[in-house]
Amino acid sequence: MPNASSPNPLDRRSIEALVRETLAKQKGAAPVATIRSHGRTGRAAVLERKERLRLREFPLRPIREDEILLRVEACGICGTDIHCYRNDPFGLCPVVLGHEGTGEVLEVGKRVQTDNVGKPVRVGDKLVTSLFETSEECMVAKYNPLKANLCYDLKLYGLLPDEPENHFNGYFGEYLIIRPGSSFFGVNDLSENLRVLIEPAAVVCHALDRARRSGATLNFRSRVVVQGCGPIGLMMIAALRTFGINTIIAIDGNDDRLAWAARLGADHGLNYRRLGSPEAVAAEVQSLTKGIGAHYAFQVTGIPEAAANLLHCVRRGGGVCELGHFVDAGEAAFNPHRDFCQKEITLTGSWAYNSWEYPNAYHFLERAEKIGLPVSELITHRFPLSRIQEAFDTVLAQKGIKVIVQNDG
Repeated sequence: MPNASSPNPLDRRSIEALVRETLAKQKGAAPVATIRSHGRTGRAAVLERKERLRLREFPLRPIREDEILLRVEACGICGTDIHCYRNDPFGLCPVVLGHEGTGEVLEVGKRVQTDNVGKPVRVGDKLVTSLFETSEECMVAKYNPLKANLCYDLKLYGLLPDEPENHFNGYFGEYLIIRPGSSFFGVNDLSENLRVLIEPAAVVCHALDRARRSGATLNFRSRVVVQGCGPIGLMMIAALRTFGINTIIAIDGNDDRLAWAARLGADHGLNYRRLGSPEAVAAEVQSLTKGIGAHYAFQVTGIPEAAANLLHCVRRGGGVCELGHFVDAGEAAFNPHRDFCQKEITLTGSWAYNSWEYPNAYHFLERAEKIGLPVSELITHRFPLSRIQEAFDTVLAQKGIKVIVQNDG
């Protein structure tokens, strides 16, 4: 009998690692289930109620023929996760959060052959997931598939209700089961940092596409404002610079985040706290735009007053894209005559993304890195799953930029 204090060289995780290593050497191997799930357990961080996270152990059911089992590698904490933690606005508790995630394929159901762009899926591949397919009952998605992101029952891993037979519905756990109807993509050639950033990159790529299609001026000579330099705002700045915008003005109340904005392509940074009033901010924007205001502006804060104030920074005939309010934060006051009618402002909303925009986000991240924008460095803090509460506390304290939770199992 081995010494109880000695490590067992053939424990569960060692066996899994050995199996994955062996399979990786078998080039061209068929995608088959390789590790039996029955009887296995895994940990997941459950948001049981508002501001109550608990790491729990759950049984891991065997996957079905049309499913994939991932071992989660890492997942970023999104602003939406923070809203859920604070207020449970969607009524999901208890729920396993986490949607900015990536994982390694442990098992592939025999009916699964390729990802959503036709790449073969095999054990050991790195995957990211996007939206579920929408239901046939949704009239918005049914009659306009290009607007599937506006479906009333849009589904996303990490924002799914808990299920009695499967608790691995979000990336804040050791495993994730990808179910039928999901969109998923192989991303073996991206670093872990960039894989985690694909989901927020899809948000800004969708917003940029919405802005371009709005009819407002958005080209090489445009002068563009980005209000709010959190993770999405900074990613928006990087997307605009990658797209070729030459003059980008960042607005935020935090000098450290404005310094990040400069690293990611902003030409000017305005600290609204230092300027003191919305009128002073608008005047400063006008001084940087030949006295007439920005061609276009992206509103990336969750503050209603900020959304209204940004309208004063845009010139006649300009446009504004709102992508900062993913939850209801209240009302904003504006003057319809002065802010919209007289200036012929084009106001565009941007809501999430479509699954087919993930490849676009993938190429944006690749291109941004090639031209020297340090997007992967947006990940400033890492915590193991066992310390997920510390990770959330770090975000709540507004420390760093992007905080990720890594699987320590």
